Amino acid sequence: METITIKTIGPWMPRGEKILITGNCPLLGEWTPEKALPMTLSQGILWTITLDKKRLPAGFEFKFIRQNNDGSYTWEQCFNRTNPYAVTETTFPDQHPRYAGTAIPVFSLRSRNSAGIGDFGDIKLMVDWAAATGQALLQLLPVNDTTSTKTWTDSYPYGGITIMALHPIYLNLKDLGTVRGEAARKAFDEEAAELNALPQLDYERVFDLKMRYAHAIFAQNGTRTRGSKAYQAFFEANRGWLLPYAAFSVLRDRFGTADFSTWKRLKKYSALGVARLYGEAKDEMDFYIFLQYHLDKQLREAHEYARSRGIALKGDIPIGITPHSVEAWAEPEYFNMGEQAGAPPDAFAADGQNWGFPTYNWDRMAQDGFAWWKRRFRKMAEYFDAYRIDHVLGFFRIWEIPVPYKSGLMGHFSPALPFTPDELRWRGFPFDVNRHARPYADDDPREVLFLEDPVHPDHWHPRISAQYTRSYADLPQWEKDAYNRLYDDFFYTRNTEFWREQAMHKLPELIGATPMLTCAEDLGMIPACVPQVLDDLHILSLEVQRMPKDPRQALGNPAEYPYMSVCTTGSHDTSTLRGWWGENHDGEDCPVDTCRWIVAEHLYSPSMLAVLPLQDWFSIEPSLRVTDVAGERINIPANPKHYWRWRMHVTLEDMIANVDFNEKVATLVADSGRKESRKA
Repeated sequence: METITIKTIGPWMPRGEKILITGNCPLLGEWTPEKALPMTLSQGILWTITLDKKRLPAGFEFKFIRQNNDGSYTWEQCFNRTNPYAVTETTFPDQHPRYAGTAIPVFSLRSRNSAGIGDFGDIKLMVDWAAATGQALLQLLPVNDTTSTKTWTDSYPYGGITIMALHPIYLNLKDLGTVRGEAARKAFDEEAAELNALPQLDYERVFDLKMRYAHAIFAQNGTRTRGSKAYQAFFEANRGWLLPYAAFSVLRDRFGTADFSTWKRLKKYSALGVARLYGEAKDEMDFYIFLQYHLDKQLREAHEYARSRGIALKGDIPIGITPHSVEAWAEPEYFNMGEQAGAPPDAFAADGQNWGFPTYNWDRMAQDGFAWWKRRFRKMAEYFDAYRIDHVLGFFRIWEIPVPYKSGLMGHFSPALPFTPDELRWRGFPFDVNRHARPYADDDPREVLFLEDPVHPDHWHPRISAQYTRSYADLPQWEKDAYNRLYDDFFYTRNTEFWREQAMHKLPELIGATPMLTCAEDLGMIPACVPQVLDDLHILSLEVQRMPKDPRQALGNPAEYPYMSVCTTGSHDTSTLRGWWGENHDGEDCPVDTCRWIVAEHLYSPSMLAVLPLQDWFSIEPSLRVTDVAGERINIPANPKHYWRWRMHVTLEDMIANVDFNEKVATLVADSGRKESRKA
């Protein structure tokens, strides 16, 4: 059968609403909405349908119509369409709706029933507040398990030991079950209340409490739960990742480390070895499967509740995996374990960043159609409606730092097109390996102007920020000029088309694997090809006012942001709005009216999504402004050992009851044209 696929770009719509196609032939319903054909959502806002070409008359005409949740239909406002091959936007009234949202990590939530940390149950209360104020979206940080050392260093949410399993620390204990024995219940309740009263997260004590509680519930109810149909269905649907994850967790516990290279058993993964371990240590492994069953249930319930209130949940997909993770252990062929991912120097860190994650073996991933990534995205889609691709630039090229270097300055872009010695000389630079690619002073490895490509010997990358080295300072001026020309060409021109090709080879397949709305974190040293690729793939960019994309601007102008973007006053990696003001005004606190004006400026922007950190919403209400402004910051990227522990200083119940605050937020959202009209 010869087919034709018709595509259109529609607005981001409430769940349940659909785009249909109708036209002037029987196959398309002859302009009757009830006979129109439903299209399939394939990339967040891209709708497609594949039709039998023989059943379509030559020169047929068609239109797209929107089926609303109340049963009505909305027709396009355009002439009848005649070109089925053109991929264009639909033309419904209010084609470009705009929404408001809030960004807050799950661990930062605080309810009266929390146990020292926000949990999946608390999401429902946060949803209630968002719905009451006319918002449409809640943005979370990664929620995957990070349990590596069982210390506070595991608070780093981007250091997951798994891309699939959820973090046990987010269990809602009351939903998990009730511990038998009045004395035991009282002890747990008192400890949970004590931890919940702390101003910040005490990661180690909270984790210990939740694991002790979970073990008690498993001992009571584990056998009955494991025999249930719901548990068995969950196990069968997820066993491909559950068994390796459970085995990894048990071996980590036994040997006291997630560094599998030091284990006395199964340091090299084998499916047979995992099966044997399951036969020997079924209860140990089943405990971790039991936790995942309940975590999956709780997050699904929170997601369904959010949908019922008209609130979308937006997740976060970290760019990397840790070297001591289930995936590095079970699927090492997908990674370059001798390389570390990071970022070149930027506003966050003058020395660059070294995240310590292995880089991806994209050639291997391409061999099976990026199946690893598709599994990851599809799992994410079980809980979220939209997602943030952390460091989307990594799909164009990643900043790669060879082991054992620690400094981000010793990195290079991979893949890239490094120079040959002859090319350097043709371009006017007298390249000499000993002078320009060996330590120039004090045996400091950073005192070089070029770094050798690890895959292609005698091919050379200009070292990032080399102009600050003594090696550069001692060059004659004409050599400096020649080096600067090479440097600028390499980082801003030479690789542009090559990097575009890399992204277009990967991203279309990955984002097409789910219907989630795709949002990019595209900050940093941005190749010139990135905006066009994001636009072509209908991926929302990220706009942060203090980090403008235009280097000629000191501050971005929200009024000029593109529609296909997420605008925000800051992120988990920046100071808060009040903190930012103090940094630039000699420690002065930002006045309430100024905060309100900046918030409004973002809400009035053309961006599809205006997603503000909860701390910045607090800044517009005097009764919710804390004295310790710095204490509201979530992360300091320049500090690789930062403790991620901020929690909101009021309970969700009290925030929901704060009429003055909620009216201010709701008014700003409504006046800016972002009021959500879905069920509230």
